[in-house]
Amino acid sequence: MARAFTPKVVTANDLIEGDVIYLTETDQWTRHHNEAELIEDEAHAQLRLLFASGQPAKVVGAYLADAKAGPDGPEPVHFREAFRAKGPSNYAHGKQETRA
Repeated sequence: MARAFTPKVVTANDLIEGDVIYLTETDQWTRHHNEAELIEDEAHAQLRLLFASGQPAKVVGAYLADAKAGPDGPEPVHFREAFRAKGPSNYAHGKQETRA
């Protein structure tokens, strides 16, 4: 028996800067997980992933990541995605620098 579909967001890495980015409902890319489109339909998720994968001049490594609805928008479900959403871990720059 197939597993039930769980909500997802489309994520990738920005081709030029390497930052983790997320696809929004308006076909834009954001660096903030909570601004991503939370996709609750499997067929729609596959279409959104195809859309993202069709932008090789902008993104690399697009995939669907599990997420859940939160009070401020989608939230990561797994540790890996929560870690990616926080930004680089080796030193403060990017997302971590703006939090300081």
